[in-house]
Amino acid sequence: MDLRKLKTLIDLVSDSNVSELEITEAEGKVRIVKSMGVAAPVVQQQAAAPVALAPVAVAAAAPAEAAAPVAAAAPAGHAVKSPMVGTFYRSSSPGAAPFIQIGSVVKEGDTLCIIEAMKILNEIESDKAGTVTQILCENGQAVEYGQPLFVIE
Repeated sequence: MDLRKLKTLIDLVSDSNVSELEITEAEGKVRIVKSMGVAAPVVQQQAAAPVALAPVAVAAAAPAEAAAPVAAAAPAGHAVKSPMVGTFYRSSSPGAAPFIQIGSVVKEGDTLCIIEAMKILNEIESDKAGTVTQILCENGQAVEYGQPLFVIE
């Protein structure tokens, strides 16, 4: 799919009430998901892993360059991974304190964050007791299934 067509689709999703658009063509599949008012394309090539691209300005980046930082960010310790695709939130509401900070001691079952998927807020709980050593996502960031969110040691 050419970049002009992709940019047009992103603009249409950004300016409308549509929150997600998926188009399949001969050269691959494009899925555009609007999160926090910004549409970000997710491009899937045939016989290649999906690559998330930043909105339009970085859309011309090569898939190998975009995937390299993700592979290099392998966390040490126990990684709590996202059980779904959605939007990551550290607190229950914009003005509230985050559920956890770096250095927080958590028990198994403690709420770590919320992932919003399809307008449903899902609390993500710790699957291990320990100390939070890393928070790997930014508030409001789109996350993928299996993406590491936190490191607990």
